Amino acid sequence: MAEPLDDYIDAVTKALALPVEEAWRSSIRANLEVSLRLGRLVDEFALPDETEPAPVYTV
Repeated sequence: MAEPLDDYIDAVTKALALPVEEAWRSSIRANLEVSLRLGRLVDEFALPDETEPAPVYTV
């Protein structure tokens, strides 16, 4: 049985007509796992309701 990320990789490569060599699949899957883990951290970070975006972003 295929893993959900493998199904996602198959669907996206088909939808975008991207040629993906079998040797790349493990690297693609690892990148997606890291991206999803980091995205989950951002999504789970609670902000107070009164939080507003900064008008100007500076470094």
